[in-house]
Amino acid sequence: MKTVCWNGNIITMNERQMKAEAFVMENGVFLEIGKNQDMKEKYPDAERIDLKGQTVMPAFIDAHSHLSSYAGTFMQVSLAGTVSFEDIMRRLKAFADKKQLGAGDWMQANGYDHNSLQEKKHPSGKMLDEAFPNMCIVLQHQSGHFGVFSSAALKATGMQGKDSDGYLEENDYVEAIKKVPMSSPKEMTLAYENAMHAYASYGITTIQEGMMVKQMIPMYRMLLDNRVLFLDTVGYPQIQDAELFYQEFPECDGKYRNNFKLGGYKMILDGSPQGRTAWMKTPYSGSDNEYGVSSMSDAEVTAAVHTAVKNHRQILAHCNGDRAAEQLLTCAVRAASEEQLREIHPVLVHGQLLAVDQLPRVKQYGIIPSFFIAHCYYWGDVHIQNFGPERAQKISPAGSALALGIPFTFHQDTPVVEPDMMRTVWCAVNRMTKNGVLLGKEERIPVKEALKAVTVNAAAQYGEAERKGSIESGKNADFIVLSEDPMKCDPMKLCGIKVLETYRNEKCIYKRT
Repeated sequence: MKTVCWNGNIITMNERQMKAEAFVMENGVFLEIGKNQDMKEKYPDAERIDLKGQTVMPAFIDAHSHLSSYAGTFMQVSLAGTVSFEDIMRRLKAFADKKQLGAGDWMQANGYDHNSLQEKKHPSGKMLDEAFPNMCIVLQHQSGHFGVFSSAALKATGMQGKDSDGYLEENDYVEAIKKVPMSSPKEMTLAYENAMHAYASYGITTIQEGMMVKQMIPMYRMLLDNRVLFLDTVGYPQIQDAELFYQEFPECDGKYRNNFKLGGYKMILDGSPQGRTAWMKTPYSGSDNEYGVSSMSDAEVTAAVHTAVKNHRQILAHCNGDRAAEQLLTCAVRAASEEQLREIHPVLVHGQLLAVDQLPRVKQYGIIPSFFIAHCYYWGDVHIQNFGPERAQKISPAGSALALGIPFTFHQDTPVVEPDMMRTVWCAVNRMTKNGVLLGKEERIPVKEALKAVTVNAAAQYGEAERKGSIESGKNADFIVLSEDPMKCDPMKLCGIKVLETYRNEKCIYKRT
């Protein structure tokens, strides 16, 4: 059955026809886009939907996040917005009392940021042990790179002696998290469903599982066999575990099965700038020898890129610092020719401190920068402290990338922050910190370019530009209805625009109430 959607303010994101009044769809695909009268006359027997002048545009595409970690937050204590150790302990106690947890039980919490706490430091394991004797407690930092463990949790994960009063960071933290017991299949299924509904509420219909470890294989087998995923999900196994995933899910190699596909590989080259572990060429402010951390050797990075090129699969590289970016650029051309690199479109994920003078090589090698542009707002003030005003002005250099004609994408690294695309667009256009500081006037970009980063460019990043990212004939009927036109809105009010409805393959999967 054909459906004509008419009387709309349609932003197609198609450069050849950026605006339209109506479109026709059938079997989950756009058939034709044009004017109201033409569509109604050409399809007189079609079902009709009056858009009543509302703004419609393509659904958003998440360029990088962690679905499983986000699903986990629906079963954990939220520490978002906590301002002190006392505040954290109050939330933990309320959760433990509600769930009737005691000795031997696990309790996970997420979302604290030591930069926002009165104490300006991480909580301690001793604090957890005193308040919750013999309980296995994990506090996950908002960045996803650090955490605090109770003594019982350290023992259960085999990480005793590697901690500093319960605190673990980077590789040690990741290894510990892998060993935390999973919840029941029923609880996990509900958590994944809740997470996907949340993505849909922000207008997102394609999402990412940004780093898959071998411990996740049974969970994903259950998700696929039970058809739990209702949004397109692209998974990137860490390079060390990747072949296990391709052996277990051969039917998902580069193509969707039950809304899941394996997109390539993931490697992590450094840490987090707000935690001063991003790998830098120049020391952090206030230190002569603090450069952050490196997570992989040059030989390991070169081998990973070589594997990606050999198997013709994309590779995502977590790079925050300019030294990590330099390692990627140097090792990439050691592993393959420029033509081979351009064919697999490697993605430089985050790029907070990717230097402007590195951008020409990013373009030359066909690397796609996916900027965590929301850092400007959430941690811009922290970056000023950690790097000084001059370097902080250049975090996420989207304006410089645009000037060089480099296609880039934006992401939220969810669950680091909520997958709020309109907040991300606002950040890219305005670059304001929480304290109201304009962070890099010359790196601001127009609204249209910010929208491209989360639609057409993101589709191209996944190699799906022929099916997603714009409202065009032959593409998936994935679109959203907005409360206001972002192209006409006051730029400072972009973050106030709401997603009213989200459609995937023509079907409404979210409606704001």
